[in-house]
Amino acid sequence: MFAYYLQLGLRSLRRNPALTALMVIAIGVGVATSMTSYSIFRAVSGNPIPQKSSQLFVVQVDNYGPQKNDNGEPPQEIDYTDAMALFRAQKAPRQTVLYPALLSLLPGEPGATPIRPAGYAVYADAFSMFEIPFLYGGPWSASDDQNRATVAVIGRELNERLFHGANSVGRQVRLNGHDYTITGVIDTWNPTPRYFDPISSGPFGDAIEVFIPMSRAVDQQLITRGNTNCPGENYGNGWDAFLRSGCTWLLYWVELPSAAEATAYRQYLHGYAQDQQRAGRFGWAPNVRLRNVSQWLDYQRVIPPETTLSLYVSLGFLLICLVNTVGLLLAKFMRRASEISVRRALGASRRDIHAQFLVEGGAVGLAGGLLGVLLTGVGVWSIDLLFDPQIARLARLDVSLVACTVGAAILAAVLASFYPTWRAAQIQPAWQLKSN
Repeated sequence: MFAYYLQLGLRSLRRNPALTALMVIAIGVGVATSMTSYSIFRAVSGNPIPQKSSQLFVVQVDNYGPQKNDNGEPPQEIDYTDAMALFRAQKAPRQTVLYPALLSLLPGEPGATPIRPAGYAVYADAFSMFEIPFLYGGPWSASDDQNRATVAVIGRELNERLFHGANSVGRQVRLNGHDYTITGVIDTWNPTPRYFDPISSGPFGDAIEVFIPMSRAVDQQLITRGNTNCPGENYGNGWDAFLRSGCTWLLYWVELPSAAEATAYRQYLHGYAQDQQRAGRFGWAPNVRLRNVSQWLDYQRVIPPETTLSLYVSLGFLLICLVNTVGLLLAKFMRRASEISVRRALGASRRDIHAQFLVEGGAVGLAGGLLGVLLTGVGVWSIDLLFDPQIARLARLDVSLVACTVGAAILAAVLASFYPTWRAAQIQPAWQLKSN
C-alpha cells in the first residue's frame, strides 16, 4: 500500500505544479537555512575528544589573590613556580605543562627563508593524554624530558613541505638556531575546538606543526607566543626573573581516569594551596579549580554567540515556512473532497486517508529535501560572508549533513501534513456526494 500511496501522491503533485512548487520551495529554503546554520553550530560545539573528555582536567591555582582575580575565579593559566611544583609531585598518572613556543624554522633548501611554525612545548605524556595519532615514529621518551634532549615531533603538513611526505624519523630540523632530531610525524590531527589551549591562538586555529620538550624550551629561553599576565608586578629583568615571577603563561593538564582519582587530586590541589598560604607565598584562602574538557570549554565560552543566534533565527524561519506549508497543504487536500468521499464510499477507512496524505506530504518533503541539499551547499560555500573565516571553514557539506537535510525536510513536511490530513479525513462522504 505504501507504493500505491506514493504513486497517488506523486500523481497529485504533478496535477498542481504551481502549488507543489510553492510547497517544495518553502520546505527547501527553510531546511537549507537551518542546516547551514547547524553545520557551523555542529562544528564549534562538538566534543573534541569524547572518549576522554571526562578524564582530562585543566588545573587552575589562584596566585593573584581576591583583589586581582576575575569574580573569584583563579587565573586561566598558572605560573612557572606552581607548574614545576605540581609536575615534580607526580600526583596524576599522566600530566603535562604546555605553552605555545615562539619558534623559527630554517628549511634545508639553499636560500630558503625562515618560517614561523605553530609550535608547542609539552612533556612526553601529552601525546598519550591527547591521543595524538602518528604517521611515522612516535613521541619522545620521559628520559628525553629529563635530559632536555633536542628532539621534536612535527606535523604531517610540515613533513610534506620539508621532506615531501617521506618518513623523516631520525632526520633533523633547525629550530631557533639548534638542530632537533625528529622522533615522530603526526598524522592529521587538529581537534575542534582546540580544547588543550583555546586561549593563546583561539579554539579554531590551524593544526600544530611542531612539538618540542618543555624542559628544552625553557633551557633555550623560548618565549611564549600566547598570553602572559603579570598583574601589577615588576618582576625584574631576564629569563630567570621571569620564571620566578608570578606571571601566568602556562597550562597544566592531568589525566585522571576515575572519579575517585579526580576527587583525590582536587584535595591535593587544595592542600598544595594551603601549603603555599602557610609558607607566606599566598596571603589568601586556597582557591583552585579542576575542570574537565567539557567544563573547561563551557568556562572559556568557545561557542561564538553569533552561531547560536543564527541557529535560533534559522529555526524560526523554518517554523514560518512550515506554517505556510500547512496552509498550502490544507488548501490542496480540501480541494480533493470529492476524491476523498468517493474513496470513503468505496470502503476506505480514515486510517487509509491518513496514510495516503501523509505519504503525499512525505513526497513533498523529499522534493524539498533535494532542493534543500543544493541550497545548503550554496550556503556552506558562501558562509564566510557572515562568519569569521576561521569558523566558516569548519562548515562542510558531508554525507551526514546531506542525510540530515533530506531527513529534516521529510520530517518537517510530514509534521506539516498532520492537520491538513486530519481535516481531510473528517469529510463526511454522504454530504459531499449528495452536494455534488
